[in-house]
Amino acid sequence: MSAEPAPSVPAPLVTPTEEVWRAMSPAERERFLVRVLDALSDPIAAMSEGRPHKKAKTRTLDRLGLHFTSLGRAVYLADEMAVLYPGEEPFTPDVLAVLDVVEPEDDTRMAWVVADERKGVDLVLEVLHHGDRKKDLVANVDRYAALEIAEYFVYDRADQRIHGFRLPPAGARRYQRIVPQGGRYPSTVLGIDLAVAGGHLRFYVGQAELPGTADLIGRLHGIVGELLTKGDQSAVELSQANARADQEATRADQAMAALRATLFALFEARGLPYPEDARARVAACDDPTTLQHWILRASIAASATEALSAP
Repeated sequence: MSAEPAPSVPAPLVTPTEEVWRAMSPAERERFLVRVLDALSDPIAAMSEGRPHKKAKTRTLDRLGLHFTSLGRAVYLADEMAVLYPGEEPFTPDVLAVLDVVEPEDDTRMAWVVADERKGVDLVLEVLHHGDRKKDLVANVDRYAALEIAEYFVYDRADQRIHGFRLPPAGARRYQRIVPQGGRYPSTVLGIDLAVAGGHLRFYVGQAELPGTADLIGRLHGIVGELLTKGDQSAVELSQANARADQEATRADQAMAALRATLFALFEARGLPYPEDARARVAACDDPTTLQHWILRASIAASATEALSAP
């Protein structure tokens, strides 16, 4: 009997050169991107990584996004986004960062196409959980250096450690290892330090750890609770001592002002723009219960208008 022929291995997709890409029509480019996304999609591999892998990426984007929004610094962040360098095989890093690029609210990018963006990726972070260690710690080190990606970090969740790599100033396409300082790995690209503590990847500026949305919401809830308690106490005191009415009224006004400031601070922390009519509505509200309700809705709403849509 003749031997069964070996199954053919499909040739890897290669991104067209910049010259060929520019000669393609928009429809041809979109068809190619769809092929790339289909080829890079691997549901079985994604499921094998599990929720710890996904949570690490989510925490990273959340903390970095809040940090750079608060600084007013433009840094484009994305997870699992296909990256296409001209003449290279596309790849999908866990997290990527590109400096000086604003991410619009209605971002329609299907992938980061270097030929279109006129800019490559500045930093890549891979989360190594149950994945291919050789790919993340050997192959990607050579590949990302050759593509001149300035910094590359691997959060090795299994071993609870970080591997950091950086291109030397001379411009050589070979990484040097980043030496930790006090257990922290400095990123000159992002201006922050990475470290592992308490079983999580964490980020620091100086001695301060970058908070996440859940941390900020917890703090705001505490502030709201304290303000409402003070407001209740003020109401009792007003009913018991009319002589102190002016003083207590001032304190109540201060509490209301603090509630409004808390709401605006939450909008800022989550990067939610608030138009003039929303600002006027908050300023005109004199009901602490309504303001508290808006604060709670602002912690999950997609916009300031949505947060103020219900009393």
